[in-house]
Amino acid sequence: MQTHQELRPRERSNVSLADRAYRIRRHALLMGEVQGQGYIAQALGIADVLAVSYFHALTYRPEDPEWEGRDRFLLSIGHYAIALYAALIEAGIIPEDELTSYGGDDSRLPMSGMAAYTPGMEITGGSLGHGLGIAVGRALGLKRKGAKSFVYNLFSDGELDEGSTWEAAMSASAFKLDNLIGIVDVNGMQADGPSRGVLNFEPLAPKFEAFGWFVQRVDGNDLEALVAAFDAARNHEGQCPRIVICDTKMAKGVPFLEERERNHFLRVEAAEWREALTVLDEGRVQ
Repeated sequence: MQTHQELRPRERSNVSLADRAYRIRRHALLMGEVQGQGYIAQALGIADVLAVSYFHALTYRPEDPEWEGRDRFLLSIGHYAIALYAALIEAGIIPEDELTSYGGDDSRLPMSGMAAYTPGMEITGGSLGHGLGIAVGRALGLKRKGAKSFVYNLFSDGELDEGSTWEAAMSASAFKLDNLIGIVDVNGMQADGPSRGVLNFEPLAPKFEAFGWFVQRVDGNDLEALVAAFDAARNHEGQCPRIVICDTKMAKGVPFLEERERNHFLRVEAAEWREALTVLDEGRVQ
């Protein structure tokens, strides 16, 4: 199999991953300000994972989002669309001037991700628990075509409550899908409250190991740990699917939002958006 570097279509710029993550967070806040509310805590929390995905791990061509040789990044969690849009803007797949259209009529950036609308959006997510099954199908199809591409699937800890997720996990192992890399965002919060209070899925790593996956668990807001885990997942030699379990902090980078007790869906006062941007900018300088 060709290496990631051989597959890479062009060299990325010298911008650091920390700066990429900062800019992804900033794009997300600016989009959130347009609507005054949204799933901004998830976007801030997953920004480091997206920075490593799009500026270290994935092979793609920004000017040609449907290039056949690309790695596929599937967003199972449709309401995380604001986060993925921020990454696609930073990657140059979506023009930055579309940011202010977020959630508007005729926008290519609807509040829940839809593949028919948005360049770089591989699937229409939102019916939680379906993403990993779609990823299994995509990965199996690519293997049967002899393609070298990987399929990355980002899903949430809430989707661990869905039986279809575990059916897909079992299928991925049975089909020996070594081109499938799952990424689960364990941020500990669901719409109905803390994840473990809804349906406790821990201990999580041993469960995926029992299903035949190569498993790593890392701090999802530690860029160095993420880089190492993504590299190990891609380069693992076993004929098995791989998963990186990412423990993230909701609203990471904006402390006054981090501290909110219920932040699954945030309603932010008009003045607080400017405050959030200021706090984020100040944190970048430190």
